[in-house]
Amino acid sequence: MSILDEIVSCSERSYGDFTYKLIPTIKREDILGLRAPLARKIAKKYAGTKEGATFLSSLPHRYHDENMVHAFMLGYMGEGSLLFATRFLGYVDNWAVCDSLASGVKALFKDREKMLPYIKCWLKSEQSYRVRFGLVCLLNYYVDREHIDDVLALSCKIKSDEYYINMANAWLISVCLVKEYESTISLIENGAFDIWTHNKAIQKALESYRISKEKKDYLRSLRKK
Repeated sequence: MSILDEIVSCSERSYGDFTYKLIPTIKREDILGLRAPLARKIAKKYAGTKEGATFLSSLPHRYHDENMVHAFMLGYMGEGSLLFATRFLGYVDNWAVCDSLASGVKALFKDREKMLPYIKCWLKSEQSYRVRFGLVCLLNYYVDREHIDDVLALSCKIKSDEYYINMANAWLISVCLVKEYESTISLIENGAFDIWTHNKAIQKALESYRISKEKKDYLRSLRKK
């Protein structure tokens, strides 16, 4: 049984219908309906095998579910996944695969200083999901006192009309507000971001239970019309 055969056999049409509602940027016929835990299980089973290597080199994949397995499989490859992940980013076409890849490749960020130049390169890309990948990697691995200045400087440089880029940037800023409020609030006060990103970042920060009522009240006062 091939990896695709296994994906098909574990998929549910009803779950495919549900997934399509969450990812409207891809066609319904390109979604089989494989649940994430099963995608991870298949990825782990084949990671490091001959079949897995063939699968990783067989791009582009036909189905969204194959891309999810691909993203999870790279997470099981450890620090050797950088070249494969960089190539795969050229075929990523939705937020779910992008974010799954970013959260899965933790091993790449054991040396965060080594990875910063790659993130800066991704953020300058003309491909939307390379940019989003860079932003999600920043929010996953770099929002701390040591890196907050670099993170915010990179965030401020994002100028895009792409919804999924701006949403990721707003998400990043909200995480900065939660974890490093004092370093971040001055940028909100000074209008460093476009209006949509500014308001969305505040909205997402207000959803956090880790921000005090006083800070939330102040953030509400900073919303723009």
